[in-house]
Amino acid sequence: MMAGLVKKIEINCDMGEGFGRWKMGPDEELIKYIDVANVACGFHAGDPTLMLKTVRMAKAHNVKVGAHPGLQDLFGFGRRRIEVDPEDMYASILYQVGALKAFLEAEGVPLNHIKPHGELFFYMQRDAVIMDAVLRAAAVYKVPVYACKNETQKEMCAKYGLPFQEELYVDIDYNAQGDLVPVAKSKKATPEIIYNRVLACALKDERDHNEQGVLKVGFEGQPFSICIHSDMPTALDNAKAARKAVGEANAKLFSK
Repeated sequence: MMAGLVKKIEINCDMGEGFGRWKMGPDEELIKYIDVANVACGFHAGDPTLMLKTVRMAKAHNVKVGAHPGLQDLFGFGRRRIEVDPEDMYASILYQVGALKAFLEAEGVPLNHIKPHGELFFYMQRDAVIMDAVLRAAAVYKVPVYACKNETQKEMCAKYGLPFQEELYVDIDYNAQGDLVPVAKSKKATPEIIYNRVLACALKDERDHNEQGVLKVGFEGQPFSICIHSDMPTALDNAKAARKAVGEANAKLFSK
């Protein structure tokens, strides 16, 4: 049976994004402030031991776990443009999610969702054939797909019978058209800015953009998921600020 969408505002965070001896993000502390972990599956980051450790840590903290597949680019952390044949892309998503699912099954934890990482998300927005390949693979696992709110992906998820969980990003920028801006081109967000962004979206359906204006997000009072990046310099303080704002917003809007 396929899982549904969120009933109140939640926080999801990209985790397990180290590799071997290289650590990325304060995962052991971040896990205390989030609801959902997006676990790297070995292509842009992550390795078997780290994947197992992250699944066990999430289980211990009652945090849901989703797959965070990316482009095969450890050196660039999955944030560089790489051209991939659509059938290779389909196979790579099956492969990455399948690897995480094995660890989840070993620990008795369900797969909550699939969330494409970094440049893979932007590649999907540019290329409908690639988007189709990714979502066709996701449909095998019958779980929701997470991504920044956008109508194209929502429509294609519907084609494959996949719930589409729309996200708000609070630690990177949007442009004036409402499109997400890559990490490398975004200005650093302070915990105070993140707190204010969460409340503005929850209470007024607004988000600031990078041309000093404000745009309507389009959640229209519905609950949504908030993404926090674990590789940001202030990731832990960002998560604490988001958690405080989410607690206040949920108490006001979704307490029943």
